[in-house]
Amino acid sequence: MGIEAFRACLGPGHRYQLSSTPAVEGELMLQWFQALMPKEEKFFELFSRHSRAVVAGAVALRAMMEGGEALNRNYQIVMDREHDADNATRDVLIAVRRTFITPFDRGNIRDLITSMDNAIDQMQKTAKAILLFEVTAFTPQMKDMADTIVKCAELVQEGVPLLRSIGTEAGRLSSISEQISALEGHADEMHDKGLRDSYRANAAGGNALAFFVGNEVYDHLEKVVDRFDDVANILHGIVIEHV
Repeated sequence: MGIEAFRACLGPGHRYQLSSTPAVEGELMLQWFQALMPKEEKFFELFSRHSRAVVAGAVALRAMMEGGEALNRNYQIVMDREHDADNATRDVLIAVRRTFITPFDRGNIRDLITSMDNAIDQMQKTAKAILLFEVTAFTPQMKDMADTIVKCAELVQEGVPLLRSIGTEAGRLSSISEQISALEGHADEMHDKGLRDSYRANAAGGNALAFFVGNEVYDHLEKVVDRFDDVANILHGIVIEHV
């Protein structure tokens, strides 16, 4: 197709200003061609599939903190959902390489799915630490942080389908990012309060091991929320680039 035909297809009043420079005209024709090509929609289903695994893993991690028989049963759920998330991540990365037209920037797709996967990977590490150190009792601050993890996971699950309509859902996506960042700040406060209380309680009794174990659990929980904050930052960046 020649440039005159391309001009005609764009129609009068189109925002593109055509240049007589062959390189510029070629670039505009490529953009026009890409606009006509159907975008691959399976990415959104893969993101949703991954987010469902993340939410289920977060709920199971929180359930572990009820202690008793819930520990081992929900530990296995965390492991299984992490495996499901890995499969979804692999499928996304393969699709990025094989798909001609992606819904948004390939780098953003990779960054988003990787950050989501990092969150559930950290949940898995937290669950493993709980079993490794034979933790059976959990402080109110630990449970609060686990509740925060569930809330972050649910916000991510809400947010990823909205990427289908970034233009119209930009406000909600930005709000979700802000809420996750606020939850991350709350988790930091619970982390610091929990450590302070643990130090005071165990220093008085000379139980350094209990403080060490508690510190490990707090540290892992904080890292999970930090990974969700990474997801929020990437979502926000995608909104900025596409609105």
